[in-house]
Amino acid sequence: MAAINGAPKSKATTYAARLKTGRALALDVWSIFNQANLPADCINLGQGYMNFPPPQWVTDAASEALSTVAANHYSHPRGRVRLREAIKNYYEPLLARPLDPNSEILVSSGANEGQYSVFTAFLNPGDEVIMFEPFFDQYLPSVTFNGGTPVYVPLHPPPAAQAKTTSNDWTIDFDELRRSITPRCKMIILNTPHNPVGKVFTRTELEGIAALAEEFDLMVMSDEVYESLVFDGKEHVRFATLPRMWERTVTVGSAGKMFAATGWRVGWLIGPESIIGPTLAAQTRIVFCTNSPLQEAAAAGLEQAAARNYFATEVADYAERRQIIVDAFDSLGLKYTLPEGTYFILLDISDFDLPEGYPYPETVAGRGRDFKFGWVMAQEVGVSAIPVSEFYCEEHGNIGEKFIRFAFCKDVGTLRQAAVKLAGLKKLLKKNRA
Repeated sequence: MAAINGAPKSKATTYAARLKTGRALALDVWSIFNQANLPADCINLGQGYMNFPPPQWVTDAASEALSTVAANHYSHPRGRVRLREAIKNYYEPLLARPLDPNSEILVSSGANEGQYSVFTAFLNPGDEVIMFEPFFDQYLPSVTFNGGTPVYVPLHPPPAAQAKTTSNDWTIDFDELRRSITPRCKMIILNTPHNPVGKVFTRTELEGIAALAEEFDLMVMSDEVYESLVFDGKEHVRFATLPRMWERTVTVGSAGKMFAATGWRVGWLIGPESIIGPTLAAQTRIVFCTNSPLQEAAAAGLEQAAARNYFATEVADYAERRQIIVDAFDSLGLKYTLPEGTYFILLDISDFDLPEGYPYPETVAGRGRDFKFGWVMAQEVGVSAIPVSEFYCEEHGNIGEKFIRFAFCKDVGTLRQAAVKLAGLKKLLKKNRA
């Protein structure tokens, strides 16, 4: 007999082992730190969704598409022609190569589904997939549901004694990465800019990964959904542009991240026909096609972005939002990782005390220190954030327990309100901190 939430199951309804392997049955962090479980006036800076709409000209394009006949019916499984052409025109100069919209571009139902389809197309049981920790939590079930075996390689945070840190200070141990590659290894998942660290991998780091991918004949999934959010003049290097990497790389993009439309679930994959072809075959049997009218709107976004100077304006807006949280942390002398990309910032919670005898709910009581701190902060300060140990395997969870993740993809007014509330963190600081 097997059970979910204590309910007995018969042989006929015993769930598949993959649910346990992929941590799908565990109560996830999003359910624990959900607005329904938090004080009514708690400001949610945990989940990475925006509290502002997409640009008006993009939503206008969605409305226009809804008024047509064709855009309300099935699209080709590859994606609508207009969107594939828009992706081609936008990315050709960025990737410095011509793109065939009929064989090298695939529109997906969000970036996550596109990645899932790649795993379905290319993983055989026992194939190993390298993931840099902390990792986007959907990678794990997507890999294991498709028979893959995750191999975890942690990014190493800067030493505790370092006062000011940026996401660039989180580093790869390349000897450790090399040792993690076995004859069963099939793929490396790369996420740059990186969620949750905010790291923008340097060209040197990417070249090191590329050298190993070539040496061991590995596929690389380059998750670049935060490509438009890079700060401080840093360079976003597209992995597929490195020598000899196009042939083994699938690049992942997202209209949801670009245009503040995460609920639209429109993403895309770009790569050689040898990767896109099998992925199309898998995706056709998983979702068949992606919603049609919002593909048209995403196409309009890419078509008009340059003329509207959209992405430069977006980066400036997010830099302002980031600064509001940074100023709040600086005013208390807190240690944090300044992100060079994405809309996440990590706070080091080493200098905080947990109240003795605090009444934690059962869902938090048995979890790591970061879960407990996050709960106390939500209840006592009125701001919620996400514990970072959730993005690690059990063996390396102690690394993540030192941090919680704040999302600053909120409007300026909300972030300023949060900054006022964050001043309440002062009462949780250790009395004898240096």
